[in-house]
Amino acid sequence: MDRRDFLKASAVAAAIAGLNEADAFADTLSEAEAAAKNKVGKAAKKLALKVPSCETATASGNDLSVLFLGTGSAGWKPEKKGHRRMSSVLLDSKVLIDFTLSAWEYLPKECSPEYIFYTHSHGDHFQPEQALKAGVKNVWVSRTWEERAVEAFSKASAATGLPMPELNFLEIGQCVEVEGLRITALPANHATSDVSEQCLMYLVEKGSDGDGVRLLYATDTGGIPVRAARIVGLDSHINPGKAITAFVMEATMGLEHDEDFRLFTHSSAATVARTAHMLVQTQRYLPPQGQPVYLTHISNNLHDKLSQDELNASLPEPLRAAYDGLKVVFKAKSL
Repeated sequence: MDRRDFLKASAVAAAIAGLNEADAFADTLSEAEAAAKNKVGKAAKKLALKVPSCETATASGNDLSVLFLGTGSAGWKPEKKGHRRMSSVLLDSKVLIDFTLSAWEYLPKECSPEYIFYTHSHGDHFQPEQALKAGVKNVWVSRTWEERAVEAFSKASAATGLPMPELNFLEIGQCVEVEGLRITALPANHATSDVSEQCLMYLVEKGSDGDGVRLLYATDTGGIPVRAARIVGLDSHINPGKAITAFVMEATMGLEHDEDFRLFTHSSAATVARTAHMLVQTQRYLPPQGQPVYLTHISNNLHDKLSQDELNASLPEPLRAAYDGLKVVFKAKSL
């Protein structure tokens, strides 16, 4: 066999070997995927039996009840099976954070909340006509989009025939007291088409200095900006203040999507997990035993084709995915 024939024969042999290795590798992958799926399925069945006590508790005293009226990002389609409604919450059946076109299904019929705090002006959070129809009479938004908010509510009032609400405009760090709650405006790492608009997240406090709840509600935001962390007392570069006792944060980018284009203005499940772990280690987050960090503003990327139990089984501790209509009672504890 001459040198040319030898090289041809070697190349053919290598190709055949490579194909065999590829087939074997594919088989291994298939087996691994099947094993992983089976593992998630088993974990989901176990997890379904481990419902956190805060999801079955009854509120009393300084406990804070949070009803998730929607837990999805803007990408969900109503006709899609298992879709999520756009994100908003109801606090103690009296105060809204955001309110959307899709929130009506889970707003209790006897409930007519008069107060609403908006995170920002995107349409999947801000729908003035819907807020007026829900009974809202007092509105808070960031002062950075004051004129647009007034114009939008003026149009909504004219369209619905309902009275114009009282509009209030928040500065960063400003605390408002309504219905027994103290709500502080915090800067979020998010943006709208109006480059001057400062999007917000909120610290919600209830109870006295010795007994209460401190909830950080963080959506929409890419991580926790340092200014927000310092106002709340989470920044480990300064002396710790009172720890937060409850934590709800967005996870728009989902699992294994840390390089998603939305990373400038949104968080992934991994980001939330790392944040929670750091806050626990530095004693900035001290929840009641067994209380998870709840994820909201969940995109298709995170939910995908998983059931609720499978989704929770796939999340790292201490994360748990909220779902539309979920009611959580954050128990008061020593602060």
